Amino acid sequence: MMDPYDRYELMINGRTVKTPVAIASMAGIVDANYVLERKDYAGIAFLGGFSIDEPAMNASLIMEEEGRKEFILKDPVEEIKEQVLKLKDTDVIPGINLRGTNPESFVNIATAIGKDAIYEIDAHCRQPSMINAGSGEFLLKNTDHLSEIIKSLKELDVTVSVKIRAGVAEDDAELAKLIWKAGADIIHVDLMDFGHAKLRVIRNSCPLLIIANNSINNFEKMREMLTHGADIVSLARHSDSETLKNLSESIAKYADETGWYNSPKQLCRGGDLRSLTFCCKPVKQCPLLPAIKKIGMSPKEFHDLKVSIVENTPLASGESTCFGSLAWCCKSSTPCMFRDISLRKEGLSHSDYMRYKHRLSEKIMKKIFEEKDEVSC
Repeated sequence: MMDPYDRYELMINGRTVKTPVAIASMAGIVDANYVLERKDYAGIAFLGGFSIDEPAMNASLIMEEEGRKEFILKDPVEEIKEQVLKLKDTDVIPGINLRGTNPESFVNIATAIGKDAIYEIDAHCRQPSMINAGSGEFLLKNTDHLSEIIKSLKELDVTVSVKIRAGVAEDDAELAKLIWKAGADIIHVDLMDFGHAKLRVIRNSCPLLIIANNSINNFEKMREMLTHGADIVSLARHSDSETLKNLSESIAKYADETGWYNSPKQLCRGGDLRSLTFCCKPVKQCPLLPAIKKIGMSPKEFHDLKVSIVENTPLASGESTCFGSLAWCCKSSTPCMFRDISLRKEGLSHSDYMRYKHRLSEKIMKKIFEEKDEVSC
């Protein structure tokens, strides 16, 4: 059986993410006991949401009076710490969804718990009392404040996730860039009714790990999210053990068979920037030319970048291919006799080939985002 790291190449806080399936927070519901009942089939679990300062806690009291389930904590620091400790002996990476109104509240939690957890800023809650308190979706309209919270947490050198709701901010691409530039590590996005269109926008705007959320209850929907830019999917209401098991086992099988569990569609079929790994030489009129122009890269720069990355790797070979190198070849799911002849000569399976294409894609993305402050497709 393939090792989870070799299968997904996902690590958080120095730990391997065993499956790209996460449990999303649900206030009043997702605590440590909830996670322990499902621990075999989740790679990450976001506990909470927890209100962590007086304005947010008062908002929680109002929401509870209105009939919503809430975690009402007398001492948020100690009670959250206790919840995280319950997951210590599991292989589930703990996240904590936090609803607060000032940077100090988040820092207090992170200082007490340390670097073993993911600290998720809840910019997602849309209940009026929470927004009026200055938390939840308030942060999507007041991004300077959101940025301050991210920066304050990052001063502690902890992993920071921001939970957002698509379509609330004026521009989701600009929001993703702001979250990235402020120092966050993860964007956890509730896609609402927008689906993969918004996901592609976010993927093309930042190099962060992306968790996609909303009505993902079968493998087909999971694959749709992964294909369009997600690294991980999360489930809330559908996070029953049976559904989690089905998704975890299905994606493991798919990853072992294909070599790249969240490979994108090809660029000419609507793929995000990761799909540049599958593009041929920039010598003809196709979606490649406007795509690289938009990110500020010339055809020659794109050519030289791919050639330099694949040097001394099996992708540098491929004399029988259209352009003399597997660097320019398409996705393994696209039939190509010439590519497959070269793979056989190199002793590479389709899954091996896709693993190399995955690494090529990661290096292209790193180059794009380390050099370009403004990237948008």
